[in-house]
Amino acid sequence: MSNFVFVVDIHKRQLNPIRPGLARKLLNNGKAAVFKRYPFTLILKVEVTVPQKPITLKIDPGSKTTGIALVQGDKVIFGAELTHRGQTIKASLESRRSLRRGRRNRHTRYRPARFLNRNRPKGWLAPSLQHRVETTLTWVTRLMKVAPIAFIAQELVRFDLQQLENPEISGIEYQQGVLHGYEIREYLLNKWDRKCAYCGVTNVPLQVEHIHPKAKGGSDRISNLCLACDACNKKKGTQDIEQFLSKKPEILKRILSQAQRPLKDAAAVNSTRWALFNRLRMTGLPVSTGSGGLTKFNRTRLQL
Repeated sequence: MSNFVFVVDIHKRQLNPIRPGLARKLLNNGKAAVFKRYPFTLILKVEVTVPQKPITLKIDPGSKTTGIALVQGDKVIFGAELTHRGQTIKASLESRRSLRRGRRNRHTRYRPARFLNRNRPKGWLAPSLQHRVETTLTWVTRLMKVAPIAFIAQELVRFDLQQLENPEISGIEYQQGVLHGYEIREYLLNKWDRKCAYCGVTNVPLQVEHIHPKAKGGSDRISNLCLACDACNKKKGTQDIEQFLSKKPEILKRILSQAQRPLKDAAAVNSTRWALFNRLRMTGLPVSTGSGGLTKFNRTRLQL
């Protein structure tokens, strides 16, 4: 998504993005040519010395998708979602492993067996995780070539896996700060795709719902929580989910299966957040960090 067109001058120096109307006029008058198709960028045929307004590159890392936005003042210049191929890479590696294992078991070895040849360097990440870092860095580098980016802001997501799995854990002082509960809500939004688990409605306020009601002994474990719209939450009340969805067995099966989904998405984000942060610092630009829970807390506080 972009309401602006990127521009570089004849020496490929980044200039302020311009509106599509002005870009069309420059092309029609022969003062510019197409430099890149995506992101769409023009190259001027003259040198420009106009002062450039700094742009902030904002990154919201995720397990399956990463959000990228360019912000200049209060204007969003560019926005995109980067879809990761982590699961595809993992499937390809597992297929390769099974083929190699089968070949070794056929006793057709043509070389001596090797041992202790798989030492992992410090900071090593699995290929499916390293891919998330590398593809994000690819787009950061690509955008730095066409826009006058002066700052980078990364959402340094941190999911406390122990707290997510067992909120009743002893030593609860670290959980009960100002942001208590917001990290869990952010995780549930990702897990349930930001929609009501019962009716699938989107773009409405969602509430944390206990699959097995607390009134009947249900816990606050993450596997017993989902998201529901106000109407479904009130309609379900203190009913067991089997009773509430007795006439919708397919939805019941999906919810129970999704509720038990492991925390691998949160673990993937936890594993790559510092690797991405350190690689961003190597660009030479100042990098600031924020929390997803802090973002949601501020949205709620400001009633946005």
